[in-house]
Parts: sequence; structure tokens; C-alpha cells
Amino acid sequence: MRYRGRHRKTNYSGILLRATMLALLLFMLIYPFWEPHMLQVESVTLTHEDLPADIGQLRIVYLSDIHQGSFFSQKRTDELAKRVNALNADLVLLGGDYAEDSDGAVEFFSNLPNLHARYGVYAVMGNHDRTVPESNLQLMKTVMVSRGVTPVVNDVIPVRIGASNIYIAGIDDVNTGWPDLSGVASRVRDKDYVIFLSHSPEIVSDALKAEDMNGRRNWFDLGLYGHTHGGQIALVGQYLGISKVEPRYEQGWIVENRIDMLISRGVGTSVLPVRIGRPPQIHLITVKSR
Repeated sequence: MRYRGRHRKTNYSGILLRATMLALLLFMLIYPFWEPHMLQVESVTLTHEDLPADIGQLRIVYLSDIHQGSFFSQKRTDELAKRVNALNADLVLLGGDYAEDSDGAVEFFSNLPNLHARYGVYAVMGNHDRTVPESNLQLMKTVMVSRGVTPVVNDVIPVRIGASNIYIAGIDDVNTGWPDLSGVASRVRDKDYVIFLSHSPEIVSDALKAEDMNGRRNWFDLGLYGHTHGGQIALVGQYLGISKVEPRYEQGWIVENRIDMLISRGVGTSVLPVRIGRPPQIHLITVKSR
């Protein structure tokens, strides 16, 4: 005699729990490789007394740490250039580490699409751009100029805007180059409007102590830095050797001695092709005369 088996109730809650756990696991595995593609544009408005009144305002686009190479393709660089050009900048400022070594940096600028800015594109060098051979520095400068980019290496560049000048000051990389901070600072005056570019924020403390040609500190108005990637992976970036600065200089805006300074999380990645809690960014900075 045959008996019908008892009907078993399907455990939907257990299935849902297992499915949720699997989805969460997949998300945790995939997301770190996805976040590096989540490029953000941060928009900030500042007011500076030293910006000449006849200029009114400046639209500055700043970006750093592209690291073109095995993790960042030429196609992504082309798309990045389009994104930058769409912001209609008065100035485009580049913060260094364009590739993984100096040969790659030369190639980066050789293939860089034209960047459009009303008053020019200016760039400093990062530690990856200043690897051997030393002769690559001059080669890179030559290629940069051919692509419409002005290198700023231990130099101060006046930028004429209407009837006034502003100044872009930049130093060589702190770790692998030959920075001349005091020489750069001594070439500007107290009332000049100065944008200071350094790849690494490791120089911030010394930069605040440097003196202009009148022997006064606070010689620059806006400081722009990269290098740290914001730690790249939240909480553990320093342990991976990506960020080696004081926590307050790891990312974001800070004000010291009434000087506005930005440490950008950058565009690309280093060491590992992942980011967690530190999405890439470029910056649109609008500076207005007081």
C-alpha cells in the first residue's frame, strides 16, 4: 500500500538569506574594482582678497594622479580629457603622476588629447614622473610644450588676465626630484595672487614657513596637492604605502594660516587597481575676488 509523503513547506526565508549573503559577497568582491571608475567632479567656490578685482572670478580645473598604464588605459585618458574640456575652465592645472614611470609619462603627454583652457594648461611633476633616466625630464618638458601644456618645475609663471597678472608657482617632486621651495617663494610679492602646485602635501609645513621676496610668509593663496589618493582604501591606505602623510593631509580641503589648500584623491590608482570609500575625483574651483 502506497502512502503519500508529507508536504514539506519551502523555507523561503532561508533561501532569501543565502541569496542575500551571496549577493553581498559578490558585491564586496566586485565593488573595489568598480569604484575606481566612479569619477566625481567636486565643485567649490572660494573668495580671495589677492585676486585682482578686474578679474572678478577664475574657473580652475585641477586633477592629479592619473597613473596611465596597466590599470588606466589610453581610452580612459581620452574620456578624461573630454570630461575636463566640458568644464570650460579658465585654467587647467595638473598635479603629477601621469603614468607609472618617466618613460610612461613621456608617452602620456605624447598621446594626450588637447586640453582646453582660456588662459592655459600648467603641470608639475610627481614622483612617478621623475624616475630615471634624469634626461627624461627635459624630454617630457619638450613633449608637454608641444601638446600645449606649460611645465612648472621650480618656476613661477605669470598669467596675464586682462590688465592684471596672477602667478602659478610649482616645485619639482619632493621625493624623487630636486625641489627649490625657497627659490620659488622668493620670486613673488605679498600682494600677488599665487597658486602653488606641489605633487605631494608632504611639503605643506615647509611651504607655510617659506618667505616671499619681502621676507613674509603666507606667500601663496591657493595650494593644490595630490599623491595620497586619499588613502585609496579607507582606513588602510597608509599600511599599503599609498598614503604616507599626516591624516589631516590625506584628503580634502584644509585652511592653514588663512590659506586654502586641497589634497585631491586623484584620478587613477597605485599598487592595486582598487578603491574603497575613496572614489576618484577632479575639481572645479571657482575663485572670486573679495
